[in-house]
Amino acid sequence: MQARQLAVPGAFEFTPRSFPDDRGVFASPFQAEAFREAVGFGLTLAQTNHSLSRRGVVRGLHFADVPPGQAKYIYCAAGSAIDFVVDIRVGSPTFGAWDTVRIDPEGFRGVYVPEGVGHGFVALEDATVVNYLCSTGYNPGAEHGINPLDPELGLPWPTGVEPILSEKDAKAPSLAEALATGLLPRYEDCLARYAELKSS
Repeated sequence: MQARQLAVPGAFEFTPRSFPDDRGVFASPFQAEAFREAVGFGLTLAQTNHSLSRRGVVRGLHFADVPPGQAKYIYCAAGSAIDFVVDIRVGSPTFGAWDTVRIDPEGFRGVYVPEGVGHGFVALEDATVVNYLCSTGYNPGAEHGINPLDPELGLPWPTGVEPILSEKDAKAPSLAEALATGLLPRYEDCLARYAELKSS
């Protein structure tokens, strides 16, 4: 499995080998040993999520309060999507930076999003299935969002795909509004969380 750190420090793209034959194809989108070697600690699995989306559906940008935050490992089991990671950690040297990864069941790429980093995706096809491995369970009081269409983010939306947002995501604050109201995670708290994971 190949690992590549993204433009948002701490976020990684993982590309496994695939094994096609006359029956179909086999791949392992998540591999604990390769993950630990790249990230520096293992992924605690508390919950798995499964989403089915039609073309144009946008899910995110989402994040959780730190500590403890919620790390995610994402891969696409059917269809295709553009996955977004955004550095929203206040005080981070790369605050506001973002990166994208195309996820689909051809490359089988997985994306790791650490605690405190914003995450979302847009489905490029109908019946796009995205799976998430989550380090903590769902906690509605600690989970938040940023409007993914905020022009200040400058995310590269695919041409010819009309974004479809939930009411909650459409009403989410801009990055500047979230910063002004103290909603965003602090970089120092995220670093403390990463250090705790490395020492556990």
